[in-house]
Amino acid sequence: WLFSRRSRAVEMSSVHIELRDKSYDSFQELFEYRKTISANGDYGACSSFVGTMREYNGGDRVFAMQLEHYPGMTEKQLEEIVGEVRQTHEILHGLLLHRIGNVHPGEDIVLVAVWATHRKDAFAACREIMEALKSKAPFWKKETLAKGNRWVENNTPGE
Repeated sequence: WLFSRRSRAVEMSSVHIELRDKSYDSFQELFEYRKTISANGDYGACSSFVGTMREYNGGDRVFAMQLEHYPGMTEKQLEEIVGEVRQTHEILHGLLLHRIGNVHPGEDIVLVAVWATHRKDAFAACREIMEALKSKAPFWKKETLAKGNRWVENNTPGE
């Protein structure tokens, strides 16, 4: 495991997990990460998901969102999520980036990318990691609205 202070990073065999407190471009991150993984043809598929902050939620305009987490516990839970998915799907490489701190509409919140030998594992693993993030990972969201702040009580369903 590798931890850095720039943000919290965890290296889990061939899956990189990182919490970031600054804005990032998911597609640039995906491009750069791909340069670091095996180019010998071991993977045949990559599936990715990018979650971006919306300007509206529950019918209200949202100006910003504070994403809070419990340091240490959050990283451990993310590792467990990936570990559980690895038990049922072949993951050759992976990248999981998640924002913490203050986020604004249009900024990326989460990137999940999975490389596998076949698309079936890539698609399924990517989706399962994302759905588990929404239901198991200890993140708390506080939205800034025109009339004050509110905590987000429910995540949007993944159907």
